[in-house]
Amino acid sequence: MPSKAQRIAGWILTCLLGLFLIGPSAAGKFVDWPGKAEMMDHMGIKPDLVPVIGIIEILITIVFLIPRTSFPGAILITAYLGGAVMTHLRVGEAWFFPIIIGVVMWIALGLRYPEIFSLAFGKSTRKQDSEGITT
Repeated sequence: MPSKAQRIAGWILTCLLGLFLIGPSAAGKFVDWPGKAEMMDHMGIKPDLVPVIGIIEILITIVFLIPRTSFPGAILITAYLGGAVMTHLRVGEAWFFPIIIGVVMWIALGLRYPEIFSLAFGKSTRKQDSEGITT
């Protein structure tokens, strides 16, 4: 069971991440700003795909923010961020920011649900009782 401070820290990180992904990241895909068309052309992304990417980003972020679906949401965001890393690598731009976002996301989830850390680092969360039965 996570401590109250861990859960609060996990939820703060989760909310900040959600605000960033739905706010400046996804919302920027729906508004026109100077240099947007040139940037998307440089990355090889057709202008009509940009809003679709924004919708996908919003939907998977919402899946991550819902406690019951946060683990599959984290997996989906990881896949989404993997595509962002590949896109940046392909055009020779800085590729590490999506990785940082992904690491923060998994830390936030691990603070909310410590069994995530146990799974990631190979530690068993099972305990044996006095008769040696694993529960």
